[in-house]
Amino acid sequence: MKSRIMYIERKAGSLTGTARIGRVTFSKTGKTLYYRGKKLQSLKGAGFKSNYYDLASGEDYWISGCKKDGSDRLYGERVPIKIDEDVKTEYWTEIRKLPHKKEEWFA
Repeated sequence: MKSRIMYIERKAGSLTGTARIGRVTFSKTGKTLYYRGKKLQSLKGAGFKSNYYDLASGEDYWISGCKKDGSDRLYGERVPIKIDEDVKTEYWTEIRKLPHKKEEWFA
């Protein structure tokens, strides 16, 4: 399956929620994403401040590509975002172009 480092924010009924930077894999059609055991289905534009939902729990998520400037949150808040261990180096070197930060856990 195809994969990509993405920004994943759990909405949990509010406008902002806990967020991570991690590797997401895509289904063949691209309408379903897989992240840390979750199966996330596209809302096809029908969500309010969310674009995917967890098929098991029904929780809403905002998932998007990571931005080079680090402004990944939907509303631009500057709350630290946890970076998964397996993508940390690639995130800092390939996406953010800041290789000196490759050991940092938060964006």
